[in-house]
Amino acid sequence: MSDREFDVVVFGASGFVGRLTALYLAEHAPAGTKIALAGRSESKLARIRGELPAPAGEWPLIIADTNDAAALQEMAGRTRVVCTTVGPYLRYGEGLVAACADAGTDYVDLTGEVPFVRRCIDEFADRATASGARIVHSCGFDSVPSDLGAYVLHKKVQEDGAGELTGTTMVVRKLRGGVSGGTIDSMRVIAQQASDPAVRRVLGNPHALSTGPGERARVKRSEEPGDMALVDASKVDPGLSGTLAPFFMASHNTRIVRRSNALLDGAYGSDFHYGETMAVGRTPVVSTVVAGAVSAGTALFLGAMAIKPVRSVLDRILPKAGEGPNEQTREQGHFTTETYTTTTTGARYRSRFRAQGDPGYKATAVMLGESALSLALHRDALPERAGVLTPATAMGDVLVDRLRAAGVDLAVDRVG
Repeated sequence: MSDREFDVVVFGASGFVGRLTALYLAEHAPAGTKIALAGRSESKLARIRGELPAPAGEWPLIIADTNDAAALQEMAGRTRVVCTTVGPYLRYGEGLVAACADAGTDYVDLTGEVPFVRRCIDEFADRATASGARIVHSCGFDSVPSDLGAYVLHKKVQEDGAGELTGTTMVVRKLRGGVSGGTIDSMRVIAQQASDPAVRRVLGNPHALSTGPGERARVKRSEEPGDMALVDASKVDPGLSGTLAPFFMASHNTRIVRRSNALLDGAYGSDFHYGETMAVGRTPVVSTVVAGAVSAGTALFLGAMAIKPVRSVLDRILPKAGEGPNEQTREQGHFTTETYTTTTTGARYRSRFRAQGDPGYKATAVMLGESALSLALHRDALPERAGVLTPATAMGDVLVDRLRAAGVDLAVDRVG
């Protein structure tokens, strides 16, 4: 990799989140980091480059299209890392993953599409392992807080000699920001493909990313928390009260966390199971009503997205890919997640992941940018692992340290 022309190529740099990621790298990448911008339109890339701070003024432009295999292969061969924001990945992503897997090039994306990750595992894991490529999915708000929240819990419990993780639950404590147009577009594609029974089986399987041919689930499917269940907060931790609502991205994030545990050979614990929720108040009656409404509303929305005439109506009012909030809204956004666990020795721990900026936009650009820099600049410190990976298993402590240095509050403490 020492002879690669670039450290990082941002593919999709003229898109909304791609531009934010390029801006973050221009402002925060160490001096001397070799970065290029890539996409379909040279004129759009040149315009974006001209709007970026001075260090980006000399960044080369690469013209590549998701339908042009030769261009993707050439691009992948020129860089250590491809950082892509071009989704929905089910529609546009496979060709780039294939090019990176064959070229031994590390790859990071923002996918929240379980069927896409499953397809990449099946089609490209062996090729990536053979070439040494790290194919790392879900490096934004989906699913870095989830994945690293569980990872740092495991590390702290291990350091304390406090046993293994058992029931573990992430609680979204605070969330201010809009749903990204890219996420909505991914939901559209998944809804369209869900008419295929094979896709529905993947979507309904809590171990969709941690079991496959020759693999065995470590915990029974029935023991995994339901993605749409209401949860008594006191059962997550005695210090919590009220009823917790389902978190709308749990169906993806939980699969990523379970895959991390599988790739780490079950290091989190033989009885580790994981769920995600959202705090909607402490008062039992009020929080139960609100949590029920959130659950019903989420189910109704997902069901509506699967009905073509209804989806057509929603398409007129929902944000589209490439759209996003203004700078003030992005700056005012923030989120806090807390992940609770009880260990096999009865000890209780909590991790916290807190960041400023709209979760789906500014904060995601930070997480994606730092993921790309972790792979490009810290290769000697990374885990010796290749294939189709997760943020925790590909980058681990390197990403934790870089995010903390970037201002993310990522901490662990024992609570009982």
